[in-house]
Amino acid sequence: MSEPAAPPTPAEADQLARMRYRRALARKKRKEREAASEVRELNITAMMDMMTIILVFLLKSFASSSASITASDDVRPPISSTRATPKDTVAVTITASHIMVGERKVVQLTNQAIPEAQLAPDKRLILGLDEQLKKEVKKLKYIAERNPTAPFSHELSIIADKAVPYDLLVSVLYTAGQNELENYRFIVLQGNPE
Repeated sequence: MSEPAAPPTPAEADQLARMRYRRALARKKRKEREAASEVRELNITAMMDMMTIILVFLLKSFASSSASITASDDVRPPISSTRATPKDTVAVTITASHIMVGERKVVQLTNQAIPEAQLAPDKRLILGLDEQLKKEVKKLKYIAERNPTAPFSHELSIIADKAVPYDLLVSVLYTAGQNELENYRFIVLQGNPE
């Protein structure tokens, strides 16, 4: 016959209680570690950071691309051997029938001449062109005020048919000069002039 176990001494009971407490504490820490590693909800902060970086990269890439200048069907620019590339500036196109700023027709020509109603009293300033260039310059200055990397360059690109009369071209340049666009670039086709 076995004898019943003797009750633990107070020192053994204290040691047993400490062991239970340490086990309970270790169990609690293990559960906390497991809970911390679980994904309770989707964290999209890292994805948003990545998308922002990609968006900024794409905007910078498109912003620094070369200028695209659309020419009208009835414009045949002169041919040149230049290797210079056009810049993104205000573009004035002179066709046989219109003067355009960008893609907007601002003056209707008659026989490649400016109608009297479109000329100022000095006979050089073209009123419709002057009005549109003021809007473009105002827009460029607004952008330059808010974005120091895009200063107002006072540049203008002229796309003109090679048969445009010189007097008409002078009037367009005079009007542009009155609107602080005094740096001219003439758009030409690259190629061998012969």
